[in-house]
Amino acid sequence: MYYGMIAVYYVMIVNILYFTIMALSYRNIGTIYRRSKYSNYNTLSGSELVPPVSLLVPAFNEELTISENVNCLLTLNYPTYEVIVINDGSSDNTVDVLIKEFRLKKMPNPEFRGTIDTQEIRGVYHNPDYPSLFVIDKENGGKADSLNAGINLSHYPLISSIDADSLLEKDALIRMARMYMENPEEMVAIGGDVRIANGCLIENGAVQKVSLPRKIWPMFQSIEYMKAFLGGRIGWSHMNGLIIVSGAFGLFRKDYVIAVGGYRGGYPGEDMNIIIKLHRYMLSHKIPYKVAFCPEAVCWTQAPDTYKIISNQRKRWGRGNLKNMIENRGMLFNPKYKVMGMITMPYNVLFETLNPYFRITGLLALVGYTLLDMTHWRILLTFFLLNFLSGYLLSVGAIILEEIAFRRYKKLSDLWKMLLFSALKFFGYHQLGVLWRVQGHIQYLQNNNSWGTMTRQSWSEESKTA
Repeated sequence: MYYGMIAVYYVMIVNILYFTIMALSYRNIGTIYRRSKYSNYNTLSGSELVPPVSLLVPAFNEELTISENVNCLLTLNYPTYEVIVINDGSSDNTVDVLIKEFRLKKMPNPEFRGTIDTQEIRGVYHNPDYPSLFVIDKENGGKADSLNAGINLSHYPLISSIDADSLLEKDALIRMARMYMENPEEMVAIGGDVRIANGCLIENGAVQKVSLPRKIWPMFQSIEYMKAFLGGRIGWSHMNGLIIVSGAFGLFRKDYVIAVGGYRGGYPGEDMNIIIKLHRYMLSHKIPYKVAFCPEAVCWTQAPDTYKIISNQRKRWGRGNLKNMIENRGMLFNPKYKVMGMITMPYNVLFETLNPYFRITGLLALVGYTLLDMTHWRILLTFFLLNFLSGYLLSVGAIILEEIAFRRYKKLSDLWKMLLFSALKFFGYHQLGVLWRVQGHIQYLQNNNSWGTMTRQSWSEESKTA
């Protein structure tokens, strides 16, 4: 009975913390709304004062989407930038597609400015007709290694990491740049909002019509992403306690990324790892800094639409989270690291990494007590209902934030669909998430660092289902 009460108190504390973070998001939503609706980004997009950016696009077996993605990136509303695609030893025709599409030629003596160690570079391709496009072909070394190779070649002081299966809105980068220009001395990293493109109408490398996914797996992920980004990261950013900038879309100061040794390879979770390293470096050197979240800068990504692919993805995330927490355990409750050490890291360990074990064992304890007639079944039912209600309200809270500030989903039927799936995800999908995280931890203990199969379909094929 004692352990069952611990589980109940644990769930209560988790939900209190979740609602506190959500409250911080609501506290900032007015500012975000005004910044999103009334800032004149068009003026900035032609200004010479906007800092130039190097867009780094790691690509592994992305032949179906890479051409459209690069064409999209080459037409952003931004004054000065370059696109560096890094082919990470693909076994498909990723490089050939790019060479043919953009008539690229191998550069005889490419100049690498950085000195971060990477796998062997096979060649760098370029075409003067596309002066802002470079393609690096290298031996396979993983996403972190690819980003480091891109950093070494990059020409500009800001770098932006973008997944090869993602599409940026035309003004996404300039919106990020505006936030950076408000405080360039302290801003070391900015994360963008990642949304699910499944179900959207995509033409010429851009989202032309926003719609919710039709398939069940992407639909659950759409709700999940909305809750995580709008309901969570806005609040963490307010405290300067953001622990992750999504690998799908982020902006960084290159000098500080190089100062911390670049991205850490060898295991998944490089997007969380680089942010933790930046926090550690800035705090250890007592340099004022800010890691921020820009929800109006939107990146659209293809979500896994089968059980096998999404389970592989979530297991990988579980492995990356656990390894990052173990390797950075010295930050836990360490006042030297301020918000990161005293709030963010303990929160992540206790209420993210260990969350599945408290939930599973607590549930088993309560069910056992009920079967042994040590507690009343009404207590168990009340526990389930409160747990469901709190989780549902958090999802609804994120939907309300979306409706207040952005309203990208215009149809009333979309709103009802989001509300419905916010409830349905607690009947199977939520439990699978717990299972996948535990399986990811087991894989970590088995030294399994595989990326897992992530099959894609072309954007045109995706749009046919919209």
